[in-house]
Amino acid sequence: MERWFETFLWQSRLLVLVAVVVSLVSSAAVFFIATADAWYLLSHLGEYLDPGLLPDARKALRAGYIAHVVEVIDGYLLGAVLLIFSLGLYELFISAIDPARGSRLFGKVLMIDSLDDLKGRLGKVVLMILIVKFFEHGIGMKFEGPLDLLAFAAGITLIGVALWLSHVESRHRDTGRGRTGEEKAD
Repeated sequence: MERWFETFLWQSRLLVLVAVVVSLVSSAAVFFIATADAWYLLSHLGEYLDPGLLPDARKALRAGYIAHVVEVIDGYLLGAVLLIFSLGLYELFISAIDPARGSRLFGKVLMIDSLDDLKGRLGKVVLMILIVKFFEHGIGMKFEGPLDLLAFAAGITLIGVALWLSHVESRHRDTGRGRTGEEKAD
């Protein structure tokens, strides 16, 4: 009875396949949406070349285009998060992805040995999404006084600190994993 239950319990890890497939399909959907947004942006660039466009209208159109580009970047980053999540869950709970292990990109994309590794990879991409969102809001920000400018500068400083801390943490984790000196230097 114990052996049967432990076998059942071990096989229950296959439930993760639901999350893997849904994350993979969601990733494809988000990549499609971001690509459609990029196509829409590119197809409307001709409006910016209109010689009859007033300077204020051109400035507003430019701000709209830049905001749209930021949204596209945000979409691609979210798609990457879902893809990394899908691949990481599969690697952790189901099986090693053999074709990935033979690839030169394996160490850059999928070196996930634990849930902490997966959380670290996802955390970095989520941080990038938040930075893109901050940039998006910064584009439209109206500075009405010195405090607004100071708050914006503080936000930029905090982003720099967050990036530095994530870089230091990843360097620390990578050196503890036993990589070669050449890989550490990257």
